[in-house]
Parts: sequence; C-alpha cells; structure tokens
Amino acid sequence: MAADNEISAIYYIQHHLQNLTFGRHPENGWSLASSSTEATEMGFWAVHLDTMGWSIAMGVLFLGLFRKAGRMATTGVPGGLQNAVEMVIEFIENLTRSTFHGKNPHIAPIALTLFMWILLMNTLKIIPVDYFPELFGRLGLEYMKIVPTTDVNATLGMALGVFCLIVFYSIKVKGAGGFVKELSLTPFNHWLLIPFNLILEIVGLIVKPISLALRLFGNMFAGEVIFILIALLPFWAIWLLDVPWAIFHILVVSLQAFIFTTLSIVYLSAAHEHH
Repeated sequence: MAADNEISAIYYIQHHLQNLTFGRHPENGWSLASSSTEATEMGFWAVHLDTMGWSIAMGVLFLGLFRKAGRMATTGVPGGLQNAVEMVIEFIENLTRSTFHGKNPHIAPIALTLFMWILLMNTLKIIPVDYFPELFGRLGLEYMKIVPTTDVNATLGMALGVFCLIVFYSIKVKGAGGFVKELSLTPFNHWLLIPFNLILEIVGLIVKPISLALRLFGNMFAGEVIFILIALLPFWAIWLLDVPWAIFHILVVSLQAFIFTTLSIVYLSAAHEHH
C-alpha cells in the first residue's frame, strides 16, 4: 500500500509538471505528447501549447486592461482601474529614471511591458494547482501547466529578446566598430590582451540572458513544486500550509517581475553608455 501511494504521488508530481506538448513524433507523426518520453522524442521543434497559450492570453489581458484604462481616463475622480494603471506607470517611470542613464523614449514602454507581462503570468500561480488540470482533463487534454514562467522556454525567450535589444542598442549607440572595440579592449586596454578580453566580455554578454531566464524560472518553478507537494498532504495540512505559502508567494510573484525588469533596464543602460 505504501509503494502504491508513493507511485501515485510520483505520478501526480510528474503529471502537474508536464507541459501540453505538440510536435512531430517519429512514430505518431504530428500529435500531442501523451507522456514526457514522447515529448522528449519530439525534439527541439515541439511546442508547449499551454505555455504559448497562457503567455499570449496574459499579454492580451495586459493590453486590454491598459487600453480600457486609457479610453476611460478622466481628469475628474478616477476609477479603480485608472488608479491602478497610473500607479504602475508612475512606478515604472521612476524606476526607469533612476536606473537608465541614456536617452531613449522606448525604454520605459519596454520596462512597462516586461513588468506587467511577467507579473500577470506569475500571478497565475495563485490559482490552485488542481483546478485547470482537472478542468482541461474533462476536455480530453492530458496535461495543462498554466504558469508560463515555470517553463524555461518562456523565460529564456523573454531573456533572448532583451539580449537582442542589448546588442542592437550597443551597435546603434557605439557603432559596430565601437562595440567590437569595447569587447576587445575591456578591461585591459592593450592589443596583446585582446583574446583574453574577448573571452571575458563575450562570456559576460552571454551570461546576461541566461541569468535573467534561469533566475525567473528557478524561483517560479520551485514555488510551483512546493504548491504541488502541499497538495499531496492531508486536507487539514493543505489549509494550514497552502494559504500562508500563497500569501508569501504574492511577494515572490511581484518581486521576480521587478527583478527581471530592473536588470533589463540596467543592461540596456550599459548598452547606451559610450566606451
């Protein structure tokens, strides 16, 4: 009986950590993966439909809320939505002014998009871990992970987007020659040490998106695992632990969005600084 309980617990954990994966299987062709093994066999081009769907949904929700607030904006007594949107915009403006030292009107909108998008995706974690898997299970979908930031593909995708902006603005502000010169003559300004400088600077450049992605993924994934483990406990223990952990995780949800946004602004600020 103990062995059966252990097997069911392992299956429960694996099930809730498995993405709804669509791809081309060597034997089944284009199909939904029915197990983690099949998902792995689909290879690099397999798509996590739940990650894509929920991340797009949160992006649409962000645009919809801010568009509605903009259309309903008034100089009189503002409503709750307008107050919330104005607070977020003011917060991002102050954060950008204190962190970004160049001149670029696009940085604040980029920071606002990153912060709100990540915040909304992270907030999905507050929903009980069994609710959507059971709901979509009735519709015939075996797996459903609703928190995109617990998928490293989503966090790495956002981090690579920031990395592309870093390289773009580095070349735009400093010129291609200035960017190459910065990589080759920093930190040691001598031509004999160019190979050593290149290794240091290129590694440091590549580490930026990796650290951004893994920091967000690691914190959110760990929180998801704890929620799943709590769900395996007796009913009384679930209420005893789940509610305090959910309240604590509200801080983690907002903090991780803030850290990702702040570091992105810092990296973009460095890209605008002349060598």
